[in-house]
Amino acid sequence: MNFIIWLIVGGIIGWLASIVMKRPEGMILNIVVGIVGSMLGGWLISPLLGAGTINQNDFSLPGLLVSFIGAIILLAIVNLITRGRTRS
Repeated sequence: MNFIIWLIVGGIIGWLASIVMKRPEGMILNIVVGIVGSMLGGWLISPLLGAGTINQNDFSLPGLLVSFIGAIILLAIVNLITRGRTRS
């Protein structure tokens, strides 16, 4: 059951990050962005704030915020890499 909640929350975080970054993605990519962004946030931001991420089963407000910021950072990196390419 925890796995399903992890996927749902990861999808919501990825969806919100894609709205902020104005990069619409599909449902599967939103889930991937949310989960991978949470890992990135856990490595970069979590030590600074002392909060966990959704990957660490921390579903508190600071944990969700760290995951959200990590997803935004991930999309910013993807935007830098794919800036000159056109999407088909």
